Amino acid sequence: MLVLYETPMGYCLFKLTDAAKLESADLYKEFETPERANKLLKLKALHRFTSTATAVEDLTAVQDGKLGKGLKKFLTEQVVEKGKGKESLVVLDSTLAHSISKKLSIKVSTPTLVDDHSDLWRGIRSQLAALLDGLDPKDLATMSLGLSHSLSRFKLKFSPNKVDTMIVQAIALLDDLDKEINIYAMRVKEWYGWHFPELAKILNDNVAYAKVVSAMGFRTNAATTSFEKILPEDLEAVVKAAAEISMGTEISESDIQHIHALCDQIIAISAYRAQLAEYLRNRMNAIAPNLTAIVGDLVGARLIAHAGSLLSLAKFPASTVQILGAEKALFRALKTKHDTPKYGIIYHASLVGQAPPKLKGKMARMVATKTALSIRVDALTGASGKSEEQASSVGLENRSKLESRLRALEHQLDGSGVRRFADGNVKNQRRFSMKGDTQTYNTATDAVGLVPSQREPLEVAVKAVLDVKEEKRKAKEEKKAKRKAEKEVPPAETMITADGMDVDEELKESKKEKKRKRRESEVNGQADADQPNGGPAETEEERKARKKARKAEKKAAEAAATVSTAADGEAPKKKKKKSET
Repeated sequence: MLVLYETPMGYCLFKLTDAAKLESADLYKEFETPERANKLLKLKALHRFTSTATAVEDLTAVQDGKLGKGLKKFLTEQVVEKGKGKESLVVLDSTLAHSISKKLSIKVSTPTLVDDHSDLWRGIRSQLAALLDGLDPKDLATMSLGLSHSLSRFKLKFSPNKVDTMIVQAIALLDDLDKEINIYAMRVKEWYGWHFPELAKILNDNVAYAKVVSAMGFRTNAATTSFEKILPEDLEAVVKAAAEISMGTEISESDIQHIHALCDQIIAISAYRAQLAEYLRNRMNAIAPNLTAIVGDLVGARLIAHAGSLLSLAKFPASTVQILGAEKALFRALKTKHDTPKYGIIYHASLVGQAPPKLKGKMARMVATKTALSIRVDALTGASGKSEEQASSVGLENRSKLESRLRALEHQLDGSGVRRFADGNVKNQRRFSMKGDTQTYNTATDAVGLVPSQREPLEVAVKAVLDVKEEKRKAKEEKKAKRKAEKEVPPAETMITADGMDVDEELKESKKEKKRKRRESEVNGQADADQPNGGPAETEEERKARKKARKAEKKAAEAAATVSTAADGEAPKKKKKKSET
């Protein structure tokens, strides 16, 4: 029985002297000493790695379960050509054992769950310096360290997850570039709109707007500037006609220089955005061809970016793929016990967009199901399988099925009314008969030559100018209405005016009048209480006479008070001083 073992130095082929000990439970005792290990295993052949790159390549193939070039040559020379193919070969990895037996037709003993030969491999690793004569353990440790570093560096350099990272970064950058282009284009339109406001009404494309502004500069140069490479002929004529009758303000040379610099930024970013979109399309076709065939490159890249990697996305069920990107709406619906969302990022797929509103939810569910299957095919297929021409066959087949299913659902939706009228329970319709006067055909409407097929450029330009004027007029009216509303004051505050003193005096007089009436009512009440019960009521004349008498008494009291104060000479002076102070 032969034993194949991989070392940092190369491949080792040992001869097992006693095959029965391989199945024994005391196999580990045979490796307690170097002598017993050399008695059990004899080195038959050694294949040394010529360089670190060769060692990394061969060991990477072994880890992937593939038969590398060096290992294939070594086994062919030492086993197949020497007639040892009938002997059993013990290999550590079951996948590698399958590849060896398939390609070289060698009988290979594969490890099982019950007996994985772990004691054998552990013993060889512990006594490797003794089994290989003339090998220093320090040199073996140095070779192991260097090879492990090279192998780790190679794995990081050619990691399959790194390709997913490129897709995630590319789609994120693509979204950022779209935002930047929109912001810059809006700034250019607002800035250059002071000079040529009608141009924004004529051109809706941001890149075309920036190219026209960069080529034209001042609007007075529009007549001498050629826009053949930027605009079609009809739009070019409209732009030139609008520039002649534009109502924009004049700007300086420094202003137009800064506007040109901003337009150059928009054009450069747009060109790079197109390159990035092409790069992303090629990457998606190489990494996930089936996913790209169903939902497109942009939607597929957003799904991968949302999940983190293609392998993580492949672990999601179809129900999760369907609502991926609508997590907030899902948790809000679960919290408020409302209907959960029917689609997330997958809503932007072309198959879902083609469906009518009533079928979008059903179509999103079917697309998510086929997408989940395609993602798993892409994630679990090797790089060699993805490079074949038939790599996207699963995705194309699923897309054709979805399209046929969509047409069938649309046909059912359109024919629902026909089937409803075709039921037997519905009453028969009455026969149609013409009623009323018939109308003759108006031949005057056939005068096609009188109606222009396209409006003149000047008319379009005039309309753009009028639209700008109307917008400015509405803006002025809104400002006037706002100022008028600010100037108006509530009627409660209008009492405080220039004659505010008169209003205050009137209020004081009204208060005095109220107090006087209250006192009179109190006096009348007391007088009524003083009268004996059942006596005659006091007349109006008696009441007036009593009031006059009371006033005369008050005047007499005041006169007596003034006489007494006149007798004292100092008292009035003090009062005057106090009043003066």
